[in-house]
Amino acid sequence: MSGSSLDGLDIAYVQLEEVRGEWSYQLLQSACVPYSIEWQLKLKHAGTIPVGDFLKLHTSYGRYIGEKVNAFIAEHSLDHKVHFITSHGHTVFHEPENKTTFQLGDGASIAAVAGLPVINDLRSLDVALGGQGAPIVPVGDKLLFGKYDYLLNIGGIANMTVWQNGEPVAFDISAANQVLNGLSEREGKSMDESGAMAASGQLLPGVLDELNAAVYYKKPAPKSLSNDEAKNSMFPVLLESAQSTADLLHTAVVHIAHQVAAAVALYPHGKDVASMLITGGGAFNSFLIDNIKAACAVYGVNVVIPDDGVIKYKEAIIMALIGTLRWREETNVYSSVTGAGKDSVGGAMWIV
Repeated sequence: MSGSSLDGLDIAYVQLEEVRGEWSYQLLQSACVPYSIEWQLKLKHAGTIPVGDFLKLHTSYGRYIGEKVNAFIAEHSLDHKVHFITSHGHTVFHEPENKTTFQLGDGASIAAVAGLPVINDLRSLDVALGGQGAPIVPVGDKLLFGKYDYLLNIGGIANMTVWQNGEPVAFDISAANQVLNGLSEREGKSMDESGAMAASGQLLPGVLDELNAAVYYKKPAPKSLSNDEAKNSMFPVLLESAQSTADLLHTAVVHIAHQVAAAVALYPHGKDVASMLITGGGAFNSFLIDNIKAACAVYGVNVVIPDDGVIKYKEAIIMALIGTLRWREETNVYSSVTGAGKDSVGGAMWIV
């Protein structure tokens, strides 16, 4: 799994079990392999390079994934224990309105290097069927984390799964870590550790109003944000501002919390008290979490922060489930989430 925050390649060794329709998982080993500056730049600019260079990058990134998986297997003595690899890849192009999406990382190359079956290209079939192709994690939210009323993942983009008549509805909320990290880089830091800079700043009401006025927030679900759309919704207002970085970070955090609460308000839980599981790198941002807690408490929602393994690797765990369902030829993408014409069994399979 590689997210829009470009912090590294998440690898999870997961054991899944299904008994009479009830799924459970164990996260047995995990690692985040940091990207070199070279790979960060390659992935960041992948969508702007000539076609020939893009295809070569697609191949070389697939081989890179295969090499890192091999190193992970060797480090954790997992030889002959891994049944297959599910690779999400790195999203470099996403225009579902034109029935097109692309996740970098050639599956054939991963399979050739790792010598294992590979399942990848998990979104394309749903997009071809008229869906958003995103979010695709709700199948895991339902089968592995269904006891929570709201499931919020805060990565480069924040997304949420909610329940409507017992079925999942999911959508991207707003840009998140990618914009917070971008602001932090102005101060020579890769991230705002625990939200300390944001906490030291002051709210900029005019900037907040401008952020909240983005057209995307008025769209109904199902909806999704490409990396470029997420950047365009927040980056110009924040990164081109002459205001202090601390004040802009503070305002961005309040904005994200406001949009999370707005999503909760659209999907009331009907309980005295509901629960929201928060995962992704944003769960380590104490100031952001405190703001989300305060914003959601108004709607009777308590925030739950799980152990570090689930925080960091929930999406990778779910990719393992998506691959397992594909292997079994069972539905792994819900049209109720993406808006596609039908549920689908997504993913291309490469057997070596």
